[in-house]
Amino acid sequence: MSATAGPTNSAPPGTDPERLRRQSELLTRRRRGRERRFNVGVRVSYVVLFLLLALLFSGIDLRDSGIPLRTIRLDWAFIRSYAPFIFQGVWLTILLSILAIALSVVLAIAGALGRLSKSPPAYALATFYVSLIRGTPLLLQIFFFFLALPQLGIILSGLTAGVLALGINYGAYNTEIVRAGIQSVGVGQREAALALGMTQGQIMRRVVLPQALRLTIPPLGNQFIAMLKDTSLVATTGFVWELLWRAQKVGRANFRSLEALLIAAVFYWIITIIFSAFQDRLEARVARGERTIG
Repeated sequence: MSATAGPTNSAPPGTDPERLRRQSELLTRRRRGRERRFNVGVRVSYVVLFLLLALLFSGIDLRDSGIPLRTIRLDWAFIRSYAPFIFQGVWLTILLSILAIALSVVLAIAGALGRLSKSPPAYALATFYVSLIRGTPLLLQIFFFFLALPQLGIILSGLTAGVLALGINYGAYNTEIVRAGIQSVGVGQREAALALGMTQGQIMRRVVLPQALRLTIPPLGNQFIAMLKDTSLVATTGFVWELLWRAQKVGRANFRSLEALLIAAVFYWIITIIFSAFQDRLEARVARGERTIG
């Protein structure tokens, strides 16, 4: 009597579905464990860093404990008294930034289109604008609008001079960012839109620019954060009572420049964090939109 072996469904070694599932779960748990440990390490590092900063500005004299170090003693009464006055400059700083950002975006798009134009005058004008503005300091440009133009009979307020200088300056730098974004859009999409009967203007407005602006959000966001801090240069005119101007005024008047500048630095930092959070949300929203479309 012979026994016949029936067909077996055994999988090749190492390909058992249950075993593969367990391995996948193990790898997932390990990855999540590493991520949790990293996040905990980051939080602990932040706590230690802030504790060290608190110790640095605590005013404690460690020399009595045998440590040759004396921490910084701040005038907290001055900080409590003048922080509200310095804070009033935050709103002007934000207004200055928003107006300059709006102007720079308009100039960047126009400059990028000019740099990509097949019209010699448009290309030459855009190239000259980018070269001239990038080749001169921002502070010089602020002084030009505020101090030089009055010789020509054009008198601008400190705020207007600051907005024009910042907007024109960052518009030149952002021109190259927008131009690179436009060039990154595939030629095939333009050809497809042209085949559908769109004009060159419609292709640029409806196909190219929307995609280019999505690609340029991260670098433009970094530029705008840099512009936010460069608004402090407008204080050199002496007629724009923004954040740094107010800090310098009360700091010099009370011989407490350290405390006054620290207050301004904290306010700048907070504004930057808010702008960065807004940029992250915008990038995440755009990324979700691209995944939905894909």
